[in-house]
Amino acid sequence: MKLGLSFSIMALTAGGALAQDLPQASNQWFVDAQTTLEALLSQEENTNRAKNVILLVADGNGVASNYATRIFSGQQEGGLGDDYVQPHEAFPNLALIKTYTTNGQTPDSAPTAATFNSGIKARNDVINVTDAISVGDCAAGAEDEVTLLSEIAAEAGKSVGIVSTARLTHATPAAVYGRTVDRDFEDDTLVPEDCGQTDLAAQMAAQVDAGVIDLAMGGGRQHFLPSDVTDAEGESGSRGDGRNLAEEMTGETGVYVQTQEEFDAIDTASVEGPVIGLFESSHMQYEADRSGEPSLAEMAAAAIEVLSRNEDGFYLMIEAGRVDHANHAGNLARTVRDGRAFAEAIAMADEMTDDADTLIVVTADHDHGLQFNGYCGRGSDITGLCMEVDPAGIEHTGTPNVASDGLPYTVAGYMNGAGSVLIEQIEDETAAADTSQTTTPDVGAAEGETQPVYSGSRPDVTPEEASDIDYLQQALIPMPSETHSGTDVALYAKGPWAHLFNGTLEQNVIFHVMNYAMNAGD
Repeated sequence: MKLGLSFSIMALTAGGALAQDLPQASNQWFVDAQTTLEALLSQEENTNRAKNVILLVADGNGVASNYATRIFSGQQEGGLGDDYVQPHEAFPNLALIKTYTTNGQTPDSAPTAATFNSGIKARNDVINVTDAISVGDCAAGAEDEVTLLSEIAAEAGKSVGIVSTARLTHATPAAVYGRTVDRDFEDDTLVPEDCGQTDLAAQMAAQVDAGVIDLAMGGGRQHFLPSDVTDAEGESGSRGDGRNLAEEMTGETGVYVQTQEEFDAIDTASVEGPVIGLFESSHMQYEADRSGEPSLAEMAAAAIEVLSRNEDGFYLMIEAGRVDHANHAGNLARTVRDGRAFAEAIAMADEMTDDADTLIVVTADHDHGLQFNGYCGRGSDITGLCMEVDPAGIEHTGTPNVASDGLPYTVAGYMNGAGSVLIEQIEDETAAADTSQTTTPDVGAAEGETQPVYSGSRPDVTPEEASDIDYLQQALIPMPSETHSGTDVALYAKGPWAHLFNGTLEQNVIFHVMNYAMNAGD
């Protein structure tokens, strides 16, 4: 019987059976798939030189976070969510990216972002130095030579920009311009006195002065201002050297903005000098809470308008930094809202550029420990409870699934984090039970130290509670901050040489494709 089935399939294929002659040809799923096939067959490889390269990174936006954002966006627009297509998901080229570092099965954002910008893998916690350098080794780091994609682009006459919702001195944006043996060296007060390494804010100012960085928008204002200067929101700077880097970077011809009103007033068609936007003392606000500062899409649009005036083109890195932070908090409601804001920035970048001369790369630097429960019926609120599948319909029944403990559960949860169902048991003075234990080094504490006992059970939760903006998804392992994951992330691309992104690739290959695309034909 198996042989007969195989023969029938081969006969249909080899004999050239037409799809429209099959009995399922009128099924809408079949029709849609045929349309997709036709689009795939019509694709042609673009081997033009990339005048422009736009790298869009949603920090921590692994396959799971991307999936959650897809469902959320589709449900926000009135659908069930599963069949929704985000802008980047329509790009013709796709690859899986390995994110491990030279010393970490699980990476952090510093070396992963550096792979995009220097083409090498390195240790966790360092930015754009080789893996011959240990974390914090200032002397060795000073001698380490790594050239950045931004510097290559600037040398070729292109403009360079950075846009991020994180601090501009944070790991991912800093990788566009900086080199450091410790990602925490964000201003001079955070660099050890005997280190002698320049802090990241000062490095960005130096790259602006050198003509490498032409535009930078994001958070992190405190690291650019001296401690005796207050910003537009009354927050003091944190620099100890007295330098006002915001003023140094913009000088007489540049533009320095701190608020939405000042941002809106930027004349992107005529500004001459560097454009610097510092919209928060630390990170910019989550999209769900945003007020008085531009969205990621608005910053992306302004950046492209400014940088596109250069006839030789540009390199622009755009980061949705707070997707990562919401995941760390175990707060999926904010994760997906920042994920949707990222998708809007992708759509903006795509709309404002031409596929013929602009390579657009969309990816993440790493994943998170976000996972999904089953068996949820279609339309279950991605941030809420997992509803029963309707055996006679399409949408869920409206009744929550329950676990063996008799309680409902959410669609999504985290492997670890602040939402852990295991709670530290604080000993009551009147309690007879001993709620601490003596541990040995192999279970997490120094020998002889006491460590609290964690135990608990899952609390009951209503659909309204689970969907609340501040709700923390239930997690297993108790940790103050949810962790990254080492799993592969997806990459989506379109434009010149985007077809080179194919298969499962090492993360540092991304640099090499972007660099090749910018210089194709030389």
